[in-house]
Amino acid sequence: MPVFNESLLRTRLFVSRGFRRGKCPYCGHHYWTLNPSQDNCGDQPCTPYGFIGNPPGTFRPESIRDVRERFLGFFERRGHTRINRYPVVARWRNDVYLVGASIYDFQPWVTEGVVPPPANPLTISQPSIRLTDVDKVGRSGRHLTGFEMMAHHAFNFPGKEVYWVDETVEYAHEFFTRELGFRDDEVTYKENIWEGGGNAGESFEVLVRGLEVATLVFMHYRVVGGEYREMPIRIVDTGYGLERIYWVLTGKPTIYEAVFGEFLSRARGLLGLPRPDEKLMASLAIHMGQLDPEVIALDKAYVEVARRIGVEPTELINVVKPQETLYVLADHSRTVSWMINDGVIPSNSGVGYLARLLIRRMLKYLYSIGAEVPLAEIFNLHLNYLVNDYPELKDSRQLIIELVGLEEGKYKSAINQLPKLMSRIRGKVTLEDLINLYDSHGIPPEVVRDEAAKRGVKVDVPDNFYEILASRHQRPSRGEEGGKVDVTADDVIDLKPTRELFYENPYMFTGKAKVLKVIKGRYVVLDETIFYPEGGGQPADRGVLRFNGLEAKVVDVQRAGPVILHVVEGPVPNAGDTVEMVIDSERRLGLMRMHTGTHILLQSIRRVLGKHVWQAGAQKDIPFSRIDVTHYRLPTPEEVRRIEELANEVVLGDIPVKAEFMPRNEAEAKYGFIIYQGGVVPGGTVRIVRIGEGEDMYDVEACGGTHLDSTSKVGLIKIVKVEKIQEGVVRFIFTTGRYALNYVRGLEDALEFISGKLGVGRDEAVKAVDRLLKELNEANERSRLLARKAIDADLAKLAKSTLTINGVRVAVYAEDYWVKDYLQELATRYQGDVLILTHGREYQVYTNGKVKAVDVAKALSEIGGRGGGSVTFAQGVFTKPISHEDIINAVKHLLTQ
Repeated sequence: MPVFNESLLRTRLFVSRGFRRGKCPYCGHHYWTLNPSQDNCGDQPCTPYGFIGNPPGTFRPESIRDVRERFLGFFERRGHTRINRYPVVARWRNDVYLVGASIYDFQPWVTEGVVPPPANPLTISQPSIRLTDVDKVGRSGRHLTGFEMMAHHAFNFPGKEVYWVDETVEYAHEFFTRELGFRDDEVTYKENIWEGGGNAGESFEVLVRGLEVATLVFMHYRVVGGEYREMPIRIVDTGYGLERIYWVLTGKPTIYEAVFGEFLSRARGLLGLPRPDEKLMASLAIHMGQLDPEVIALDKAYVEVARRIGVEPTELINVVKPQETLYVLADHSRTVSWMINDGVIPSNSGVGYLARLLIRRMLKYLYSIGAEVPLAEIFNLHLNYLVNDYPELKDSRQLIIELVGLEEGKYKSAINQLPKLMSRIRGKVTLEDLINLYDSHGIPPEVVRDEAAKRGVKVDVPDNFYEILASRHQRPSRGEEGGKVDVTADDVIDLKPTRELFYENPYMFTGKAKVLKVIKGRYVVLDETIFYPEGGGQPADRGVLRFNGLEAKVVDVQRAGPVILHVVEGPVPNAGDTVEMVIDSERRLGLMRMHTGTHILLQSIRRVLGKHVWQAGAQKDIPFSRIDVTHYRLPTPEEVRRIEELANEVVLGDIPVKAEFMPRNEAEAKYGFIIYQGGVVPGGTVRIVRIGEGEDMYDVEACGGTHLDSTSKVGLIKIVKVEKIQEGVVRFIFTTGRYALNYVRGLEDALEFISGKLGVGRDEAVKAVDRLLKELNEANERSRLLARKAIDADLAKLAKSTLTINGVRVAVYAEDYWVKDYLQELATRYQGDVLILTHGREYQVYTNGKVKAVDVAKALSEIGGRGGGSVTFAQGVFTKPISHEDIINAVKHLLTQ
C-alpha cells in the first residue's frame, strides 16, 4: 500500500479560501470545510441528512434531465468535449460484466496508455450498474443498483499536462456553489483512497448536508497483485451522482421519490397501495442512513428507528414494506431495462444471472404484498417514463416486456417445486442450501424460510443474501491459463515479431522463410509465415516445411506473444536455414469459408431473431462449425429457414469482404461496440473485418481470423442443427462450401435409401411415410386393444391364484408378455398387495406399499435371487431354477416371521 499523500490534497482552493482541515471523531477521516462549527466529516453515518424537506441551493430543476444538462453544459463551457454514453455491458473488457463507473469506459486501454482517450478533457453522463448494495435498495432511502455517473476526465500524459488536483477541486466547488447555488460552507471534502478496475489514487468525497454527491479521484497508481505502482499517466477520474444531486435539490423524503416520482404515483394506483406519510418516510430515511444494514441487522434497525420516531415497530413495518416494494420495482426495472437493451438475456449464468437476480428479487417483493399484477405490466408502465431519458429503450420495449413475462412464468414454476425440494433437505437449512436452491431452482430464500416454517424449521436469511449472490457472479470466470505449448516468454524474448503473411495475403499457400530459432527441438520460429496460428475460434493451419531435401510436418501453430511457433514432427531445420512453407490449401480455404460464413450467419441470426442476439462462443472447423448466440428460446423452424435463406442471399450477393487494422478508438467511434461480437480483442489496434461498405454494410466485427475476399466464395451455407445448450444460449451447427454439398448429398442418399425400403420414388417418399405412419397408428391401436384383453385375462387368473398371508394378498404369476408398459398396467390394475411376476429367471415385484418391495427382494435372495428396489418396486434375477412353490414359501416366511 502507498503512503497517503496528504500534500497532494492540500489544494490551492483550500489554501486561498481558508478551508479548515479537521479529523472526524467517528470515522477517523480528515476533511476540509469552511464551516467553523463543523465537527465531523459530514458523511453517513457520522451526520444526519440535512436536506430532506429543506433543499439547499438556488437551482430548482423541473426534471432530472435539467441537472444532467446543467452539469454537461458547465464542463463543455470549460473546454471539455461531451461524449455519448457507453453501453452498460462492458463488451470491451474481459474482467467485468457491467459498467460500474464512467472510468470503466476507458479501462484498460486508455488508462494503460494503449490507446488515446476519445477526447481530452471530456465529460460524460454514464449509466452504471452496481449490485454490491442490492440488498439495501428500497430500505436505506438512498441506494440504487442503477444510476448515472456524471463525470469529467482528464488524462495527463508525460509532457502533455491537461489539469490535475487544483483545477479538479475548483471545478467541483464552482459547480456546486455557482451552478447549483449551494453555500460555500455547505460543501465538505473528505479525504480517502479510491480503488477500482485495477487502478487507484487519493480522492475527495464531496458531501452536502450529510450526503456524498461526488467523488474526485486522482488516479496515479496501477494495482498489481495487491501492490500500488506509479503509472506514467495521471488521470482525473470524477463521479458526480446525478440521482443524488437531484435528490438533494428536491429535498424529497427518499431518492426513489425524487427520481421515480411519476412512476411511483401511477404504480401505487395500479397496485392499490396508499401514499405514505412524507414525514414518516423522511424520518425513516434519515435514521436508516445512520443505521446502515452494514452496521446493524435490518430487523433491529426497524425496531431502533421506530423507537426514535415514537411508533410501534409493527406499525412502522406495515407502512414501510409496501413502499419498499415500490422502490425496488422502480430501481430494478430501470436497471434490467438497461441490461436487456444492451443485449442481456436473463439466464442462470454469466451476466444473464445478474439480470435474473434482479427480476426474481422484484417478483419476491411483488408477491410479498399480495399483488396480482403481472411484473411485465409494471415494466410497461415504467417504460412510459424511461423512454424520455433513454429513447433507445423504445426499440427494445417489446423484448423487455416479453422476457420479463417469460421470467415470471419460470419463477412461478420454480415456486411450485419448493415443497418437493424441501422434502429432500434433512435438518438445518444452511446458507449454502439457500444459495443452491436459488442457483439451481431460482427460489428466493424468503420463500424457503416461509415454507420451512410450515415444517417447524427455522431458517436464517442474511440481510445481504443477494449481495452474496451478486459477488459470486460479478466477473467472468477465468479459464485455466496457459497455452498448448511449453514455451515461456524468456524463450522468445530475443526474437523480433513474426511477420504475418496470412493477413497480407490469405490466399498465399506457399512461400519461403528463414528459421530464426528452434525451441526444445520441436518449435520452429520463422522470420515470416503463411501459417495461421490457432485463435479466435479458428484452428491452426497444417502443412509442411521443406528444407535441405527433408520435410517436417507442421501439426500445430500457436502464438507466444508476438512470435509464432510452428510445432513440427519429423526432421527439424536449423537456425539460419531457409525453408519452403506449404500449407494444406484445401483445409485453409475450408476454414476461410467457415469463418466468413460465421460472420454472415451471425448477422443473419441477429436480423431474424433481434438485436439482443450476441455471440456467446464459436468454433470454426471442418466439416462442421458452430456458433452459440444469446437468445431466450429455441428458434422456430420458420425462423431457422429464414436465417438460412438470408445468409445464402448474402452469399449470392457477391459482397466484398475487407479487413483492415484500425486504432481501437477510431473503430469504436466509427462502428460502435458491435465490433466486439466475437469477444474482447486486446491491444490498441484492432483488425476490422467488414462485409459490404457504407449503408450496404452487412456485418462488421473485430476479428483476427482469415477470411475470403467475397461472400460468393463461401458457397452454400447450410444449417445442420439448432439446439438449446443452456438457458439463454442457442447453438447453430452449420457447414459451408463443398462440405455443405456433401451434407446435402448425404441427406439425398438417406432419402434414396428410405424410398427404396418403401418401394417408391423419392418424390413419393413423404406420402408413403404418411401412409406408413397411419398404418402403424392403426396397428398400435389394435395392439392396445388386444393388450387390454390380455391384461383382463391375466387379471382374472391373478384373482384366482391370489393368496392371503397374514392379511396380505399375494399373487405369483409367470408372465409371457415381458413388455414394460404391459407389466406396469397389469401391476397398476391388480387389486392385491403384492404381485410377483416371473419370466424365466427374471422377476419383478410390485406392491402398494403395505409391504416393501425391496423386502420381498431380500426374501427372494434367500432362495437364490439377486436384486433390489424401493418401497413399491423391485426387480432381479434367480441364479438357479426356482419353482412357484419356492417363491410362495419365501414370501410366507417374510410375512409370518
